Amino acid sequence: MKAVVQRVSWAKVLVDGAVIGECGPGLLVLVSAHKDDRDIEAAKLADRIYGMRIFNDGDGKMNLSLSQIEFVTREPNILVISNFTVYGDAAKSRRPSFTNAAGYDRGTELYQRFVSALGALGARVSTGEFGADMQVQLENDGPVTLVVDVAPPEPDLD
Repeated sequence: MKAVVQRVSWAKVLVDGAVIGECGPGLLVLVSAHKDDRDIEAAKLADRIYGMRIFNDGDGKMNLSLSQIEFVTREPNILVISNFTVYGDAAKSRRPSFTNAAGYDRGTELYQRFVSALGALGARVSTGEFGADMQVQLENDGPVTLVVDVAPPEPDLD
């Protein structure tokens, strides 16, 4: 699985003009599943993102994770948006290929497992609507934006 993670002051997602998910200070996560991903990649990605040290400590250094901010503020926030285009590949042409993205059914399952894994870690998670045409609004904090990738398993050649 792969995610684009942005530290935000706030973020919200709209479908048909209505807000369906939002967060305050925390993370906006645009996430996609690879066609070969398994449930374990969803759990690994959730753990990595929840534990990433990208929040400022008392000295202004990026040294705290969302799990540590939860202890301080009591309100960690993550807005998770499904976004199969994160696996878009434009290396060979101007028209991106999405052949590495998981199909709709498997993508839905892995997205839900990722969201559940974040919740199990203690995060307060809000989401968009899988497969919907969504408009995302946000205020970047920093800005801090990272691509986080948990590689799918290598295919068996036997």
